[in-house]
Amino acid sequence: MSRFQSNRRLEKNQPVYDDDEENASPEARDNDGEKGGGQNDASSGRDYVNVPSQPYIMKILSKQGDRNVLFADRVMKFTGSGKMKKRILLITEFAIYILDPDTYALKRRIALAAVEKLCLSGLGDHFFAIIIPTEYDILMASTRKSEIVSALLEATKSASDYELDVLYSTRFEYHAAADLVKEVQFEEVEGGIKTRILRK
Repeated sequence: MSRFQSNRRLEKNQPVYDDDEENASPEARDNDGEKGGGQNDASSGRDYVNVPSQPYIMKILSKQGDRNVLFADRVMKFTGSGKMKKRILLITEFAIYILDPDTYALKRRIALAAVEKLCLSGLGDHFFAIIIPTEYDILMASTRKSEIVSALLEATKSASDYELDVLYSTRFEYHAAADLVKEVQFEEVEGGIKTRILRK
């Protein structure tokens, strides 16, 4: 708990607003104007990349034994060195998948049981961090941040009857790598939100 300043839980109907550089990073636009859609056997949730029509993604899910996609969309992921990379984020009943949107290569799979909490500001920015104590954490940005939080809460509750902590703060730390801690700071300024990512 010492890594965070706030311990406020996400209420069910509470609104949530949607790697070496140390200064402000731009608000990430992650959807490329695309709308997916289709819901069928492999996708019963919010699917903005139309997973059932993507054979490479379907093969990855099948190999892992996952069938029900709760959320799928393009996001921006921040690397340990501070670079932004386009990724596809998939949330299923059992895991979080991070894929390369160009090659559909699986970059990372995280079991939902390994996720400790989510950190976000509660302001109008698009940033959120997924905290995974047994590995390094993930900092991402999405205009659909509130849908991602909802999907992760739903997935963890149905899989393990445990409610994932959602922590709100105008600053939080995350482990960008095993030995690299960064702090994300948010400040309301005229015309928007100023976001800084600093090495600790």
